[in-house]
Amino acid sequence: MSQKKLVHVTQVPIRWGDMDVYEHVNNTIYFRYAEQARIEWMENLGHRLSLSQTQGPVIVNASCTFLVPLTYPGTVEVRMLIGPPGRSSVETYYEMRMIGQDRLYADGSAKVVWVDLETGKSCPIPDALRELMLSDAP
Repeated sequence: MSQKKLVHVTQVPIRWGDMDVYEHVNNTIYFRYAEQARIEWMENLGHRLSLSQTQGPVIVNASCTFLVPLTYPGTVEVRMLIGPPGRSSVETYYEMRMIGQDRLYADGSAKVVWVDLETGKSCPIPDALRELMLSDAP
């Protein structure tokens, strides 16, 4: 198992519309919570996503283990961790808890690959961004 380092923490309010017929947060929404943490982290590194870019991060796989149902009302704390970045990718990991609780409600991961958006092929993470990731990485 690779080393992981905590790089970002965010809080996301659970909305009524996040719930499903079973009165808990729908499984698809957990991926939105992870996305929110990932986008905030990228922006904190100075990378703002834009339609005018020719390269950018793409998720090539994502997973989530649902341990305890999240329910409304409440606020989710999403902790984002990363492994050591490679040439064109970085593994990201997520832990989700209700604010004020130590109990782990869900954990997940997503592999982020830097892609040339015109060719669809992987390309190196920009040096400046990779250096910032390395300073965050284990």
